[in-house]
Amino acid sequence: MKKEIIATTALAGLGIAALALASKNKPLETVSHVDLEKYLGKWYEIAAFPQGFEKGCSCTFAEYSLDGNGKIIVKNSCMKDGEHKVADGKASVTDKKTNAKLEVQFQWPFSGKYWIIALARDYSYAMVGHPNRKYLWILNRKPKMDDMTYNHLVLVAAGKGFDVRKLVKTEQEVEELVEA
Repeated sequence: MKKEIIATTALAGLGIAALALASKNKPLETVSHVDLEKYLGKWYEIAAFPQGFEKGCSCTFAEYSLDGNGKIIVKNSCMKDGEHKVADGKASVTDKKTNAKLEVQFQWPFSGKYWIIALARDYSYAMVGHPNRKYLWILNRKPKMDDMTYNHLVLVAAGKGFDVRKLVKTEQEVEELVEA
């Protein structure tokens, strides 16, 4: 029985990898429309591709709000080495037709693409990626996500050409970070 489970798991992994490879060269599709007012607020990071700027972080979340000029204020927070760390940035919508493509900047002159590639109808979860497929985040309104939703998003990401074997779940053990 154990050998069958291992073989099935290995085959599933190969299938997901093949799906990602087949879609990797296609243009990255975003969701058809994002209501920015509904998208604003707090999002917990459920899983992501490891990035240097998040190394050692746990309890990671982002908060989005609007400033008076139509820009989105981005506040990323996490716990690192026992301390609450915050990175402040700004985002601009680059595709006004869908609102699904944004450009985010934390430090001038560097910016990055933030494309919303999956979004729950009730805005309870989202998945964000970069068209080069080197960045991927699974986000949720709550610190935990059920396995069925998570597995669905992993399959969606693979179908969009992301190597989901790189996904690492984010530790979200602390109840709430104290607002700074």
